Amino acid sequence: MEICPSCQGMWLNRKELTQLEDEVFDFGDNDKGSLMLGSTPTGRKCPQCGNTMKTFRYRFYDLDLDFCEEQHGYWLDAGEDKRVLELMKKEKKNLGRKVLAEDRFAAHLQYLPSGDFLDRIRDWATAAMDPKPKPDR
Repeated sequence: MEICPSCQGMWLNRKELTQLEDEVFDFGDNDKGSLMLGSTPTGRKCPQCGNTMKTFRYRFYDLDLDFCEEQHGYWLDAGEDKRVLELMKKEKKNLGRKVLAEDRFAAHLQYLPSGDFLDRIRDWATAAMDPKPKPDR
């Protein structure tokens, strides 16, 4: 990690960004959500290759980060590292709620009738909602 002495921004490679996130969210990348989807050019230049960098919405939160398309790294303005940690804490809390809800739902499933019964109910409901008239038997 490199820190600019004048603006206090920091330059992180992918591994360093992951390490920053993992300080508060160590469940793996799959549960963190998409890092980026889409990007727009910025006026900032990559400190390694000099190419124009792009900006993206960090994990769909209200935080825009700059990155080098050549995968040299990410630029975080002063304080954005703390914002990343706050967002990962929020993501960890949301994941905890999701896991709790899934566990509770699984516990309730054990009290439901067997699949055969539910299949018959579904078939009955599907037939009842079919707009075609049924022949009299």
